[in-house]
Amino acid sequence: MSSRRPPPDWQMPPGLNRGLWDYVHDAGIAQRYDASLVGSSLFEADLRYVRQHCPGPARLVDLGCGTGRLALSLAQDGWQVLGVDLSAEMLRVARRRASELGVHVELIQANLVELDALADASFDHAACLFSTLGLIVGAAARRRVLEQTFRLLRPGGRFIVHVHNRWWHLRDGPGRRWLLGDLWRRLRGLPSGDRQMPPHQGIGSLTMHLFTRGECIQELTAVGFKLLGVTPVGLGPDARLRWPWLLGGIRAYGFLMAARKP
Repeated sequence: MSSRRPPPDWQMPPGLNRGLWDYVHDAGIAQRYDASLVGSSLFEADLRYVRQHCPGPARLVDLGCGTGRLALSLAQDGWQVLGVDLSAEMLRVARRRASELGVHVELIQANLVELDALADASFDHAACLFSTLGLIVGAAARRRVLEQTFRLLRPGGRFIVHVHNRWWHLRDGPGRRWLLGDLWRRLRGLPSGDRQMPPHQGIGSLTMHLFTRGECIQELTAVGFKLLGVTPVGLGPDARLRWPWLLGGIRAYGFLMAARKP
């Protein structure tokens, strides 16, 4: 674990709670991250989707770049990529990997909710993959990330986002109980969709916002994006959901969405 002392809850940076603070400051998680997800079909699906919907080579901002999976792959093909992540430990791994591959990637440590230092309309494309958006704590903070992304894109720029599906959790008992409680919270006008996830790489209090298909589309269009496509993803070898037309909004593990700035 990181020795850096966390601030009190009331002084947490926007979009963070204590569980996420611990996650981004844990050097061990960054070192184990790539190995723990070797063979994940979702990673390859993300890369294919970005290449399919974002003409390039071009300039792309990778929001929540982690250890550089997308950024390094694109940089090898001549893209100009800026990777942004709050975790100094993840960025340290990404810099080492870039050096090993002999590619150049710009990397900065920043909170995705606070990107005012980056210039308007300075990127052709943007990506926020593997449910990074769902890790941002609070609806207002998530909306701010989308607003910042819209601002950073040039007109016609593409945005690719990958979110986890709330309804996928119908398939097991704990998930159904959580969904029932979440519905009750929504009926009472309380924030809904946030689930404390099972322990992950030593972090036991990481909260994930689980989107419905309609909610994510609504959030994208609310800030000005025009939706280009939605692809439900599964957990099979190629991450494709079989028979997506059959209750795909419920059966999908998550969604990849492509949007455009007019």
